[in-house]
Amino acid sequence: MNSIQETNGQLFQTTNTTDTNSKNSVENPQDRFLKLLVTQMQNQDPLNPLDNAEVTSQLAQISTVTGIDKLNDTLQLLLSGIEDSRTMEAANLIGHQALVPGTSLSLENNAAVAGFELPQSVDELSVTILDGSGIAVRTLELGAQSSGVNTFIWDGMTNSGANAANGNYTFAISAKQGDQDISANSLALGQVNSVSPGEDEPILDMGGLGLFGMADIKQIF
Repeated sequence: MNSIQETNGQLFQTTNTTDTNSKNSVENPQDRFLKLLVTQMQNQDPLNPLDNAEVTSQLAQISTVTGIDKLNDTLQLLLSGIEDSRTMEAANLIGHQALVPGTSLSLENNAAVAGFELPQSVDELSVTILDGSGIAVRTLELGAQSSGVNTFIWDGMTNSGANAANGNYTFAISAKQGDQDISANSLALGQVNSVSPGEDEPILDMGGLGLFGMADIKQIF
């Protein structure tokens, strides 16, 4: 139900929200504004009419709001297109192997590959390989290593000279520059099985290693 109220010498239309909620939900803001402005002008006080500058200001405001709405719609379309494009690009990784954060190491046919990422070059770096019980089975002394992403290969030999059984292991990195310990990020090697869209970036399913984003990929093979 509509009614006319007088404020500061001018008449305005008020709307009963109970009766018009459903109607307003389908009307865009510009239509509602124009209806209100026309009603305001039709019911203005002849002795105190609306100021031209005030009308112009209100029209400019609705134009600005409409322009912002259109800009937001355009940006949303662009973002959707970018997300679709990134998902398609990520799909090219399916079937490829990649290094991602993790400490898993899979031994097959006397060979296992993993990696690490260093913030700086180091004088000494060692890799300790542990079995499922957390017992160290082999320590690899890799010597000096450069900064960035590096890989290493374990030939399956244990510290005692025996061949380790094929299966899943874990590893830990220890790095030093002089007497200073340097933090290194462990990287596990896995295969990209599938790709699905995510909120911010595509999600890569790497089987037993878990789910990762594109930003987690450190190196692709």
